[in-house]
Amino acid sequence: MSLNEKFAPIRKGLLEFLILRIIAADKVYAADMLKKLASTEFATQEGTLYPLLSRLRREGLLKYEWQESDAGPPRKYYELTAQGHAALEELNDYWKAINRTIQQVGK
Repeated sequence: MSLNEKFAPIRKGLLEFLILRIIAADKVYAADMLKKLASTEFATQEGTLYPLLSRLRREGLLKYEWQESDAGPPRKYYELTAQGHAALEELNDYWKAINRTIQQVGK
């Protein structure tokens, strides 16, 4: 089994964390999220991103607004809700704790 296969579930789980971080920085269009992830280990496709965005919206972590576009039809721009910011803060703390544990184990 390759490392890519072995760590696929971890990458999948971390994708939500990364999407929340991307959206927290500024209102963002889905295509821009895909571009930001494209050159990373977390590169994904629309078929993965849109269901994730829909789930996060249903959970109350993000909202969207339509904005007119010079390049075609209106676009959906996503932003975090107050609940989304709180969830991201919790995920950041959890990530720091995991990193500390990884660093400490095996010393």
